[in-house]
Amino acid sequence: MPSGPIRVAIVGTGGIARVHAAALGSGAVLAAAADVDAGRLAGFAGEFGVAATYGRLDDLLRAARPDLVHICTPPYLHREQALACLRAGVSVLAEKPPVISLREFDEVAAAEGAAGPWFASVYQHRFGAGQRRLKGLVADGVLGRPLVAVCHTTWFRDQAYFDVPWRGRWETEGGGPTMGHGIHQMDMLLDVLGDWAEVRAIARRQERRTRTEDLSLAHVTFASGAVASVVNSVLSPREESYLRFDFERASVEVTHLYGYADDDWRTTAAPGFRLPHAPAERGAPSGHRAQFADVLACLAAGRRPPVGPGESRRTLALVAGIYAAAFTGLPVTPADLGPGSPFYERMDGGKVPW
Repeated sequence: MPSGPIRVAIVGTGGIARVHAAALGSGAVLAAAADVDAGRLAGFAGEFGVAATYGRLDDLLRAARPDLVHICTPPYLHREQALACLRAGVSVLAEKPPVISLREFDEVAAAEGAAGPWFASVYQHRFGAGQRRLKGLVADGVLGRPLVAVCHTTWFRDQAYFDVPWRGRWETEGGGPTMGHGIHQMDMLLDVLGDWAEVRAIARRQERRTRTEDLSLAHVTFASGAVASVVNSVLSPREESYLRFDFERASVEVTHLYGYADDDWRTTAAPGFRLPHAPAERGAPSGHRAQFADVLACLAAGRRPPVGPGESRRTLALVAGIYAAAFTGLPVTPADLGPGSPFYERMDGGKVPW
């Protein structure tokens, strides 16, 4: 267990790294940062008071000796950087998507130690009070059996967004909005409903000039028997993130964009059912700060931080399943995505129809 504050390093100092740095709580010290762009690195270091900066991750790991590295680089770099950290005995917290294929994910997960170092993924929407209250009600059986769900990420990204060299490419971003945008809402869906059993889907290049999809629609069946409609779009001028869970005794909804607070949730009781009273106190909104607080507390106590490989892989496998179902025209189960499947190796499976 670390003595004193957790020594954190950040690799990649673009926009999301600033979100990470600003969300670190009192249990951490930002000890070092690395980036291949010296000017961007210097600006980040000046803004956040980082004394130790490096052009190479290997140099950072050797000289700064952090307890935890936040990976904030483009997705295609995550596997190599995560493996370098874990092999150096340093735990990893990776931005979404954690890696760009199931094969890469399994390689990284295999590099963990039983008692650390650990690999965790950033899925910050799990950690808001609304999601946690919903999970508690589900676990207690208050709402009854889950029946129907809606999980829609309808955002807008113009062509200039995809003209960034690493975006919109299977080999560097891993996919389009299914991989890079809707993954957060799909993770919330799975966090509540558990294991998925089958998916059927379509994916399209509807409007943007990109090698990946700009739209996908899926029908997901869960092990519980619940079914969900999943939409991932970057073509929607009125942007919204929307999840709805219909249980036997109530509907629970949240509407937000990039993060929710208590007021973004709504609950409607079924006729004849009285809902339990919600707590009077305000809860934490979703966001990086809420997840990081849990991560730092776990590391300080010598425990595995959330969200570990088991839960993170389930979400990534659903992404792979949507692509596999869309590009083969067949229903896909988790068992269809193991080693030997082209969709285990790459999210596009080498079967993109355009």
